[in-house]
Amino acid sequence: MSGALTQLPAPPLEPERYELGEPTPYDFGLRRRDFFKFVGAGVAVFLVVRDTPALQESGGRRREFGGEELPKNIGAWLHVGEDGAVTVFTGKVEVGQNIRTSLTQAVAEELRVPIARINLVMGDTGRTPYDMGTFGSRTTPTMNLQLRRIAFAARDLLVEMAAKTWNVDQSRLVADDGQVRDRQSGRVLEYAKLAQGQAFAKTIVESDPLTPATEWRVAGQPIPKVDARDFVTGRHQYPSDLRPAGLMQGKVLRPPSFGAQLASLDASAAQAMPGVTVVHDGEFVGVAAPTVEAADRALAALKAQWKETPQPSSAELFEYLKAHTAQSGEGGDRGSESEGSVEKGLAAAAHRLDATYTIAYIAHAPLEPRAAVAEWRDGKVTVSTGTQRPFGVREELMQAFHLGENQVRVLMPDMGSGYGGKHTGEVALEAARLARAAGAPVKRVWTREEEFTWAYFRPAGVIDIKGGVTADGTLTAWEFHNYNSGGSGIGTPYTVPNRHIQFHPCDSPLRQGSYRGLAATANFFARESHMDDLARAAKMDPLEFRLKNLSDARLKGVFQAAADKFGWSARRPGPGRGFGMGGGTEKGSYVASCAEVKVNRSTGAVRVVRVVTAFECGAIVNPEGLRNQVAGASVMGLGGALFEAIQFADGKILNPHFAQYRVPRFSDVPAVEVALVDRKDIPSAGAGETPIMGVAPAIGNAIFDATGVRLRSLPMVPNGLKT
Repeated sequence: MSGALTQLPAPPLEPERYELGEPTPYDFGLRRRDFFKFVGAGVAVFLVVRDTPALQESGGRRREFGGEELPKNIGAWLHVGEDGAVTVFTGKVEVGQNIRTSLTQAVAEELRVPIARINLVMGDTGRTPYDMGTFGSRTTPTMNLQLRRIAFAARDLLVEMAAKTWNVDQSRLVADDGQVRDRQSGRVLEYAKLAQGQAFAKTIVESDPLTPATEWRVAGQPIPKVDARDFVTGRHQYPSDLRPAGLMQGKVLRPPSFGAQLASLDASAAQAMPGVTVVHDGEFVGVAAPTVEAADRALAALKAQWKETPQPSSAELFEYLKAHTAQSGEGGDRGSESEGSVEKGLAAAAHRLDATYTIAYIAHAPLEPRAAVAEWRDGKVTVSTGTQRPFGVREELMQAFHLGENQVRVLMPDMGSGYGGKHTGEVALEAARLARAAGAPVKRVWTREEEFTWAYFRPAGVIDIKGGVTADGTLTAWEFHNYNSGGSGIGTPYTVPNRHIQFHPCDSPLRQGSYRGLAATANFFARESHMDDLARAAKMDPLEFRLKNLSDARLKGVFQAAADKFGWSARRPGPGRGFGMGGGTEKGSYVASCAEVKVNRSTGAVRVVRVVTAFECGAIVNPEGLRNQVAGASVMGLGGALFEAIQFADGKILNPHFAQYRVPRFSDVPAVEVALVDRKDIPSAGAGETPIMGVAPAIGNAIFDATGVRLRSLPMVPNGLKT
């Protein structure tokens, strides 16, 4: 076996009890609407596997940082080897957002050791403490802080051990560069000699003082990406690269449309092929073969009959959503907020604007599709897979195969992006199912068409807004209804005395789930577009109008920072040339984007010339990594703003390849500039999601500025500007 699948000794973890409940059959069929019920409302209800006493118990024990109860003993998180190497254990995973580097910086800062000596073990359920998953921009405000506390406690313990060794007062000792030094005598003791490879038994104290951001020496610096050379040279093994000895390749039979049921199957031709294993269990049908080509031939040899059901299409999507809103008591009031009287506020307004905005489904389109390698040994299964939730995948495997925690291990090699799209464990379950039947390791890698068809999508939605403003530009009323796309970022940051804001869950025709920023990309687009229209109604500059109606100093700060770097006051609109802005606050961070566009009215071509994004997330841990995150979000945001949309009809995805589904290309990328606002007086927040949120409204407002055409649908110009 390759190293990625070799069982390694685990550090001491807090014991966890597992009780196996009544066997619960797992539905291997991929159904629509089985992922999140209220995805955008700030509540993620996982419905892929059914609840059991084991899950109920674990949910009761993990009650910190959004549901997790974290071990407090140092040894569960950190180990100092006899050679001085520091190994750190975290259930968070690296999916391209560079948290391996920023978390390493956190440990180096508080433990006082060089970066090069630290190695992070990430997302290994056999070695790391339980973790809910890597999502929601929670790594920096939670795990970064946790590892800082662990590292500080370890440093404090090492100093205490040195004081006892020398029989001196602890106050005269200082820890730095992996050693403890006596300031009076000058003698030193290396961490390795003090620890002697033993596990730290001390528990952390949350009140331990941590190094303030103003005194950071390692954190706060643009440290190069850890293991960058491996990624650049191709040495790094992604989940889809793993090739353990005896590996077989797996393929799964897909129905011709969503919701189709298997009526009959003739697998005799495939079963007769040398080295082929066929698995048929209910709706699940798959094959394992020595090569990808052999697996493809075996899959093609299966003769299946399906019973299909009528399905809605993208042409009727928005009418469908409004007609299939959840009934009262099914979450219809989730995400609601009311104050004052919208009716009275609108009556008092000098200008009233009503509008409807629509949001298409879009795909995550990760460069690396879902992939997993599974192997069974002695009744236990080990799966290496690309996932944002290794422990969630472990629980899915436990449910599917009726196993205890000690019988399932999930590893997550740093994978090729997720964007919120790799929360569920379908590919791991498929690989494990086939591997158990084949009696050999099986790799399962989704094709691009499978990724575009059977993964979940960013929710589509309809947003209705009513807004009122006085003649001097003061907001009087705000009514905002979001149907289906979600409640993240749904609230308005602007001061308005009369408001009603509500998210309405709907029966989604396609499978939907988390996406970078959740529903905030939709809600920011609608809100900031409407704000621009209200500003024009009041004959005010868009920046002036926003600042007038804002009381949040941090949000004012990023709008001003973006405007200053962009040169907002010096802009010169002209025929086919326009400028726009958009921004807000979400997940503890603040963003504002400004955009310049050029529109060719004769051809309808829209060109985004320049995007400037100002971003503030408290104290910056790694400015270069953060700058890359913001710039990457700006480029990604172009796709959803301009042309990304899933087309579907009769239960089929009509554009399941990059040839038909357009993501931003090099020719689409504008000049991208980033203004980082470093607030060392504020705790660090996450940055993986919020930077994308200002891009679409800034572009939409710029297009209106250039043409006078208000576009209220995402994507705005999939086929060019139609006037």
